[in-house]
Amino acid sequence: MDKILVIGAAGQIGSELTIALRNNYGGENVFATDIKQAPQDVVESGPFQILDVMDAKNLAHFVIRNKITQIYHLAAVLSGNAEKLPLQAWDINMKSLLNILNLGKENGIKRIFWPSSIAVFGPTTPRVSTPQLTVMEPTTVYGISKLAGERWCEYYWKKYGLDTRSIRYPGLISYKTEAGGGTTDYAVEIFYDAVKTKSYDCFLKDDARLPMMFMPDAIDSTIKLMDADASKLTIRSSYNLGGIDFDPKEIAAEIKKHIPEFKITYTPDFRQKIAESWPASIDDSVAKNDWGCKYEYDLAKMTEVMLREIGKKLGK
Repeated sequence: MDKILVIGAAGQIGSELTIALRNNYGGENVFATDIKQAPQDVVESGPFQILDVMDAKNLAHFVIRNKITQIYHLAAVLSGNAEKLPLQAWDINMKSLLNILNLGKENGIKRIFWPSSIAVFGPTTPRVSTPQLTVMEPTTVYGISKLAGERWCEYYWKKYGLDTRSIRYPGLISYKTEAGGGTTDYAVEIFYDAVKTKSYDCFLKDDARLPMMFMPDAIDSTIKLMDADASKLTIRSSYNLGGIDFDPKEIAAEIKKHIPEFKITYTPDFRQKIAESWPASIDDSVAKNDWGCKYEYDLAKMTEVMLREIGKKLGK
């Protein structure tokens, strides 16, 4: 049985991915780590330890001691926060990845997953149905670090045969963890505010269309890619993943079907320029052909689940 390490297990993706992996592989075989305390279900369902991915020595000891064979490296400074501390964000995002890649090379790790993002694209990229292979000139520190990370992952695959796998996530939406400083996080905040106050002041314009994905589809796609036969994979930088795309006024209209009194206002901030540099929709045909990615949730189905579950969580 594989021994799996999830780094960043307290975060938006990591907290849900850890539970899904434990359901598949058994709680005792999935080791969760983060620099902060993880949610209760992560702590109680299997081993959890505070561990800093920037500490290469302790990380190596942990991997060797627990006979780790697969690593999911999810720790990063996200787009909005990275613009406030660009050099620190670059340092954390790049050094942590290189720590993992070197660890994998030196210790025979069977497989590594690292998330990229639609942030790798820029204003010169075709915005509609952005292809897998295209112009990539990111204008944010987060995007620059993700693009560099893609190149490093492919380099370690080609030079050392290290089995690296990656997805360019669109905006991710979850009711289990609240927003964490990303440009697409309005699509999480809007549901919480709709339930709490029946109003939301959006930091993007009403027509800022972006690709999004409900977290269950993102988790399913991640595990499906990691379980795929290596011989079928044609991309070792990072796979496009499209999900669904919508703008703030469309998600507000969907919420109004459930909460008729809901009101939205718009006060665009610095994240609007970031959004304008990203794709409006994604061509993910290569992922569908290589490893059969598919999605269960559209905007209507996701909205229904988000409002219901946040209502339960907040006791509304």
